Amino acid sequence: MSGLKAVTVIGLGVGVLLVAQSRDPLNAGRSAESTWSESGLQGAPTRAVLCILAAVSLLALRWLYRLLFSPLELLKAPEDVGYIAEDGRTRAQAANEVRRRRKVGELPPVYPNGWYRVLDSHMLERGEVKSVFILGEQLAVFRGQDGKAYVLDAYCPHLGANLAVGGRVFGGCIECPFHGWQFQGSDGKCVKVPYSDKVPEIAKVRSWPSCEVNKQILVWFHCDGEEPQWNLPEQQEITRGEWVYRGRTEHFINCHIQEIPENAADVAHLAHLHTPGMMSGVDLRYTNSKTWQFLRHDWKAQWIPESEPNKHCSQMLVKHALTIFGYHWSLLDVDVVARQVGPGVVYLQFKHSFLGRGVIMHCVTPVEPLLQYVSHTIFYQSNILPLVPKFILKVESIQFERDVMIWNNKKYVSKPLLVKEDSAIQKHRRWFSQFYSENSPRLQYQRDTLDF
Repeated sequence: MSGLKAVTVIGLGVGVLLVAQSRDPLNAGRSAESTWSESGLQGAPTRAVLCILAAVSLLALRWLYRLLFSPLELLKAPEDVGYIAEDGRTRAQAANEVRRRRKVGELPPVYPNGWYRVLDSHMLERGEVKSVFILGEQLAVFRGQDGKAYVLDAYCPHLGANLAVGGRVFGGCIECPFHGWQFQGSDGKCVKVPYSDKVPEIAKVRSWPSCEVNKQILVWFHCDGEEPQWNLPEQQEITRGEWVYRGRTEHFINCHIQEIPENAADVAHLAHLHTPGMMSGVDLRYTNSKTWQFLRHDWKAQWIPESEPNKHCSQMLVKHALTIFGYHWSLLDVDVVARQVGPGVVYLQFKHSFLGRGVIMHCVTPVEPLLQYVSHTIFYQSNILPLVPKFILKVESIQFERDVMIWNNKKYVSKPLLVKEDSAIQKHRRWFSQFYSENSPRLQYQRDTLDF
């Protein structure tokens, strides 16, 4: 419990106590053991009211501070979004039923080659170890005493202990919690066996190529073990501290990874799914309610792939306008450039005439073949009131969760029936296919999944 919370609870408690004492003045005033005098009892209600008012004021100040200055963090569980729980079922039961019964279609490989976010930098302190499960692998992520982040396979080759569960950091190494073997973060080699004079030369764990850029820790995956084929662009405003962290959202999505970036090329869905205003919510059964039809979003967008040497990149150019009661509020027009770098990282760059500039790092990381972990981390101008980027992130989250409800329940169609206005979808699929290799892993069977 924070100090402010503790003070608030104490203030409320004292206030209630004083009110209770003041309601029994006869016994309290006449008892020889009473600690309250008659005059004290007369003032007790006033003190009680003051204590309660002080406590409520502290709560209000805390709420106001969090609203204005604290980062917005909306972290959703896998079953929280995109499922309809009916007939007395819980959301988790509904989610698991959908996952078991849904036809998945003829899927592309499940883990494309590329960079994937593991953690935000602030989530890993110096000397700290985190257990992470992504790409069907259990990983140990730790930050050495030199401040560098390392990513290793989690299981010790000695007897299989999980290095991330109880492991300790020594310099740039992680120590196994079972027998104390130490492995270098840089290459995974074992450098110490505390009860042996000799370290076996073959003793090592897999070290994943990793980088830390834009205040995020990412790993490189390639099915054939090839070295990174491109670097992630550094957002200079983040590095220089001009844009600061203002919050993040987290979602788990039950679909193939390719479905998510493909939305950028599916321009037609914007007018149908994302036109209703944010007040309409995220449940697609009710987003077209007449109650909120006075507020509407208008979109103009196009998707284009980039050429060499950036053929692994593409861009979605978006112009957003807002109409209220049919009136176009040009002051709220926003231009967005969504630049995708590889299969798992998108830079959503915002530019507004007076609300300033910033970026949302949209990252998609496969957890298992049909479960994607998606994070949106926003960095915004430090001289702009934090309420502005927090509002942007919240609105983006509402719009994104409408897509989640589609993705969680749809089937992947390898040969879709398209009209000419959908031509960008096929172009996107051809572009995205560059991230697959001959040996890219495929889904083995539909039950290759975990229940929530």
